Amino acid sequence: MTLGTIPIDIEKIKKSNLNKQILRIGILAELDAINTYEQLADMTENKDIKKLLIEIAKEEKTHVGEFQYLLLELDKQQKKELEEGKEEVKELIKNK
Repeated sequence: MTLGTIPIDIEKIKKSNLNKQILRIGILAELDAINTYEQLADMTENKDIKKLLIEIAKEEKTHVGEFQYLLLELDKQQKKELEEGKEEVKELIKNK
C-alpha cells in the first residue's frame, strides 16, 4: 500500500546533503501514511474507525510540517523555490 519508494544508497549521498535527504525521506513516509489512512477511512463504514483514521492522518500532516520546517532551515534553495512556486500559483489562479 506504500506509494513512495526510497531508493537510497548511503554511500552515494554527499555528507553535506545527508540531513536534507533524511528529512525528505521522513516527508515521503508521512505522505504515504496520510494517503494510506485517508484511503482506509474512505473505505470503512464504521464511524469510529473512520474517526480514528482521520485523526491519525491529521497527526501525520503535522509531522510533514515538522520535517518541512527543518528542511527549509537547512536548504535555502528549497525554501526559495517553494516561495517561487507559491507565487506562480497565486498568479495563475488570480487570472482565472
